[in-house]
Amino acid sequence: MTDSIRLLLADDQSLVRGAVAALLELEHDLEVVAEVGRGDEVVPAARVHRPHVALLDVEMPGGDGIETTAALRAAVPDCRVLVVTTFGRPGYVRRALDAGASGFVVKDTPARALADAVRRVHAGLRVVDPTLATETLTAGTSPLTARERDVLVAARSGGTASAIARELHLSEGTVRNHLSAAIGKTGAATRAEAVRVALDNGWL
Repeated sequence: MTDSIRLLLADDQSLVRGAVAALLELEHDLEVVAEVGRGDEVVPAARVHRPHVALLDVEMPGGDGIETTAALRAAVPDCRVLVVTTFGRPGYVRRALDAGASGFVVKDTPARALADAVRRVHAGLRVVDPTLATETLTAGTSPLTARERDVLVAARSGGTASAIARELHLSEGTVRNHLSAAIGKTGAATRAEAVRVALDNGWL
């Protein structure tokens, strides 16, 4: 199929990845040329197989889909990115687009609509799930600074302030200040609640 759109699929759930591949391969103009289960496998696979469009999940081992989008766009700029995820959070949409993704859809998108999204992304268009697009505009940007985000990400594991300080090479006082700021900005009562609010909004 010389005129087919070459696809790379990245999803850590092999069953989901296989199902998406099978559905897309039914389309006469789509060809899945590579499948990977980790974020850090995307760029090497793209360099070998030269896909036109990469379909990336958000949450994967070896680098999430948003970090991987930025890395892929830098390494193989001819490959466009369509994020396909269970996690339809407004903050994820904005971060993915900022990282260079051309589209963002959720996994319950009908197969025909997903295939159409692939074609539109390949044609240079931007495709975002309409509901998520509205929610993203309503939600606005993340109120967290980059360092506050780093501290909340580190706090997900429930470690102490001193443990977070060691992990991020910061002073314990600085960590406490960032945690306090993040708690205030998210309207939370505790750091655990701040992490949950930030996750729900796709800010982490």
